[in-house]
Amino acid sequence: MERPGRIRELGLPAELVSLLEAQGLDALYPPQAEAVGPALEGKNLLLALPTASGKSLVAYLAVLRKVLAGGRALYIVPLRALASEKADDLRTFEPLGLSVGVATGDYDSPGVSLDRHDIVIATSEKADSLLRHRAGWLSELSVIVADEVHLIGDPDRGPTLEVILTRFRQLNPGAQLLALSATVANSKEMAAWLGAEHRSSDWRPVKLREGVLFDGTVQFADNRRLEVGEDAEPSFPLIRKVLSEGGQALVFVNSRKSAEAMARKAGPLVSGVLGKAGRDAAGETAGALEEAEPEWTSMAKRLADCARAGAAFHHAGLTASQRRAVESGFRAGKLRLLVATPTLAAGINLPARCVIIRDIRRFEAGSGQVFIPVHEIKQMAGRAGRPRYDKEGDAVVVARTESDRDIILSEYLLGGPEPIDSKLGTERAFREHALSSVATGFASTPAELGAFFRSTFHAHQSVDDRVDEMVDSALEFLVGERLVERRPDRLAATPYGRRVSELYIDPLSARVMRQALEKAGGRERPPLAYLAVAASTPDLRRVGMYLRRGDLQWLDAVADRARPELIVPPPDDPGEYEWFLADLKLACLLQDWIDEKSEDEMTSRYDIGPGDIHAKVDTGRWILYSMRELGRLLRCGREDALDTLNRRVADGIKAELLDLVRLRGVGRVRARSLFDNGYRSRAHLSRADRAKLARVPRIGPKVAGQILSQLGVSESGGPEDDGNAGSPDGKTYFG
Repeated sequence: MERPGRIRELGLPAELVSLLEAQGLDALYPPQAEAVGPALEGKNLLLALPTASGKSLVAYLAVLRKVLAGGRALYIVPLRALASEKADDLRTFEPLGLSVGVATGDYDSPGVSLDRHDIVIATSEKADSLLRHRAGWLSELSVIVADEVHLIGDPDRGPTLEVILTRFRQLNPGAQLLALSATVANSKEMAAWLGAEHRSSDWRPVKLREGVLFDGTVQFADNRRLEVGEDAEPSFPLIRKVLSEGGQALVFVNSRKSAEAMARKAGPLVSGVLGKAGRDAAGETAGALEEAEPEWTSMAKRLADCARAGAAFHHAGLTASQRRAVESGFRAGKLRLLVATPTLAAGINLPARCVIIRDIRRFEAGSGQVFIPVHEIKQMAGRAGRPRYDKEGDAVVVARTESDRDIILSEYLLGGPEPIDSKLGTERAFREHALSSVATGFASTPAELGAFFRSTFHAHQSVDDRVDEMVDSALEFLVGERLVERRPDRLAATPYGRRVSELYIDPLSARVMRQALEKAGGRERPPLAYLAVAASTPDLRRVGMYLRRGDLQWLDAVADRARPELIVPPPDDPGEYEWFLADLKLACLLQDWIDEKSEDEMTSRYDIGPGDIHAKVDTGRWILYSMRELGRLLRCGREDALDTLNRRVADGIKAELLDLVRLRGVGRVRARSLFDNGYRSRAHLSRADRAKLARVPRIGPKVAGQILSQLGVSESGGPEDDGNAGSPDGKTYFG
């Protein structure tokens, strides 16, 4: 049978075909034509293609066919930013009468509101949380898409992705499963595990030329050579060439500091190529960055200064709004150079004419400088070449020495990517997912639990079968911690165990918090005491702090002052004491946050970015909420103190601002400004003069109007007819 070449040949509904053609999608790429048949027939499929080769369209078509026929779909992605991107794509089809929802946060929610959507896009962690809450609509799914499924090999996200795919096959074996993967060595093995047909190809819509830059010359894998000249920064001549020809360059480096330093250093080069019109366009992105942040930090200023020259840096230390502004500016062509850490390669779609990989090594704790895996280099290189804009894309790896040049040519350019290995086989992963299996009723006996784990990719790959041994070890821990009971005929989660599973925390974190709460009893403790407990949990340690040489003295002093009030005293063992100080450092960061230290002060004191602060705060807030919930269930600890602390961490404020931040659009900075100018509560604000309120720093006429409207004050100054003063703020404080 001849493969279809055009969308019109697929037998799709006419309205869908018209929408696709309106988006310029009228013909299929060769690998799409190869894969679309089994996808539309409802077969399980693993599709392994290079970046930008059309995997998503195949998944979209399968999803839309099922949904338009009355089915429901779940689209699983690894990152929140990717969820937003997929939602934007799929919402273009809502005129056909379908609804698209996004689920990426609040792990203590059954997701009842998601029931009204035909397509739900969720991160792996949120999908796992929904399974733990037994969201009923999950059993009604007719198609499940797992995007970036090769991330099963990621130590952090991999175990969760692997478990939920195993679980969905158990829960809903009739649902179609579509797995989308980058090109990896063992994609056939993954397809066999999933019971899926396998389709793979190296074809790309934009031809990729891969090369190595050494001594001012790019040597491509096909033996072509390009002379670009030499510079102290070897990639600058190549960047200048790409930009002068109207292209954009994306440079990958191995650290945040390198990303910032290179973007700043390249600013004059980029600005010199742009011309006035280009600089004006770049200025628009700089303006967007300035407007995006409620707190103006030194990092925000450095980023805006780079953007004004047409360059930018991108890494996890930026806030979410900064990353969005940079991505939008680069996608629109207003930024011509972007210097990023490799996290961008696994994220959203952001192609460039030329990708330059400056570093082939990175630092890993315990190992020092190690070579970056081939599949990660390939992922970065895959960003080269913009479909519909470029006929070719160049991916160039920089070599510092002749030895590096040879390694790059043989391993990275001519070699293939490594196979993906399961990362499920750890004690942490087994105890977490064994508890969730029992708590949700997916497994009610040790035999059923063993059968579940034997159906994972970990067991599929294992030569020596240690699954039963690891299940037994996990059960021993869970029973010993009173999370699971062994009854004569079955396993059963205790109320405590079910709540730990629902809260989406490591059972070991639950033990740390339970023991601390039982010890604390009803005695009132200062915030730092609870923050120190939270910081010592495995969940918060995963985003914890490293000790620097200059930290020991000031942390020792904090530990001495806080010792009488700490729930868990400092340990005597020197090795354990270092762990304690690292935890205390994170607790101090959270304390500074609720004491309203500025982000600039905190980034300087802790040598991290604003994005890191928010990531640690988000996790800390979740652990504090979990601590409160466990204390409530076990009837120990001070629920009122933990509730107040949770709300303070949510907004980074002192207790006196808790009432003000309940207003939408009023965060820590505006609330402090209002308080210091005499508006100390919503009741005070409801009597405010609009003109005087607008003159408060950080407020202005627009925000003043929004505040008064929420409080039921009309334009004329009197109460509005609907009497909505004191209406809920819509913020999430996790209960």
